Amino acid sequence: MAPGSQQEKFNLIIVSNRLPLSVKRFDGSYQSRLSSGGLVTSLSGLTKSTEFRWFGWPGIEVAEKKDQEKVAKSLDEHNAVAIFLDTNLANEHYNKFSNSILWPILHYQSGVVFDDGPWQAYKRVNELFADAVAEEATKGSLIWVHDYHLMLLPKLLRQRLNKHKPCAIGFSLHTPFPAGDFWRALPVRNDLLEGILASDLIGFHTDEYKQNFIQSCAQALGACTEIPGRIQYKDRLVEADKFVVGIDPQKFTDTLKKPEVQDRIKQLEEKYSGMKVIIGVDRLDYIKGLTQKLKGYDYFLDRDPELRNKVVLIQVAVPSREDVKEYQDLETELSTIAGKINGKHSTPDGTPLLYMHRSVPFDELTALYSIADVCLLTSTRDGMNLVSFEYVACQDERHGVLVLSEFAGAASFMKEGSVSFHPANTNELSDAIYKAVTMGEEERKEKYQKLRDFIETNTR
Repeated sequence: MAPGSQQEKFNLIIVSNRLPLSVKRFDGSYQSRLSSGGLVTSLSGLTKSTEFRWFGWPGIEVAEKKDQEKVAKSLDEHNAVAIFLDTNLANEHYNKFSNSILWPILHYQSGVVFDDGPWQAYKRVNELFADAVAEEATKGSLIWVHDYHLMLLPKLLRQRLNKHKPCAIGFSLHTPFPAGDFWRALPVRNDLLEGILASDLIGFHTDEYKQNFIQSCAQALGACTEIPGRIQYKDRLVEADKFVVGIDPQKFTDTLKKPEVQDRIKQLEEKYSGMKVIIGVDRLDYIKGLTQKLKGYDYFLDRDPELRNKVVLIQVAVPSREDVKEYQDLETELSTIAGKINGKHSTPDGTPLLYMHRSVPFDELTALYSIADVCLLTSTRDGMNLVSFEYVACQDERHGVLVLSEFAGAASFMKEGSVSFHPANTNELSDAIYKAVTMGEEERKEKYQKLRDFIETNTR
């Protein structure tokens, strides 16, 4: 490169259903603010070599053209581009199809009822995304599409970009991909497979999810899958691979050093002195196995009454999809079970369960992770589950025990360092809790080091 010349920046376009920003109306205009964490944060260090823009729905309806221009101007400061949807279309796409039909099937849920109306909305939203991204893309752009809300998008982009704007397209799925019997239950499965197969590279969290996808392409579409990790479909050869998602452990290490967090840790340690603290942090979602967790914990308290006043489960259930009836019903069920557990097992000395249906600030969450002797995660199906990583990042001194369902994606990589169990087996779950709260320091440290080495290697 000649002295004084500038290297041309690499052009990356990221596409997700929702922008990682909050957009709010303020004083006649609009303000946008980056959400904490997320892919934007991890990509921020690439700005010197990469020019990237993020396309997605801003999360609110903005009907007027002049207001859309104001939102666009606010988002432009963060290299973000809004794809505007009216409330009904967004609801039909997100709640009715993506989360009520597609999400359950991806997570091995049976009895899903297909409805053509939401499917049409899903197609329409993918088309609107394709129109917006194709218009802004330039020759040689790398387009990175994220998750199950946009499975049709790669094919729609290929149709629009054609030969005038050759672009590489990557697709990352952040959920499981189910075995064939579950995927076949979806009437539009072939449309979705063909949509994804227009990508150049398809990423999954585990080898299991990758192989399930490859097998579905062979069975449903007759694709050639003889070459490992490759799918030959029509005139294209597509690569599928496993990519381990991670966290930034240093973020947790730095937070733990903050004086106010250290003070909070001391307060919590005093409050729970002499107790074994079990932490659970989950989105309130049926795939997280929360009913199984509470019932298993109840059985543990019944079976081992000598530990009843020596163990406390602090369960954070972060609100999710609160306008979906199934999630409303789940919250009611969990609150009822939690009340019954405390009604049965509480004594004047305390209660064995603290159930919180709300989000917890990051500093408080980090302190809770730090003082917990055990982290209990009971997913019935989960793409990865990064809470397991976050807990390990905060346990350098205590060497806490990770009790991890075999159906969490993270179990594919963390089984040796954790206590594994089947979440539907109440006996097994109870045994896992007992083993974790009674484990000796030497075994705790040995298991912890394996987990620590993994999260330090697989960072964001």
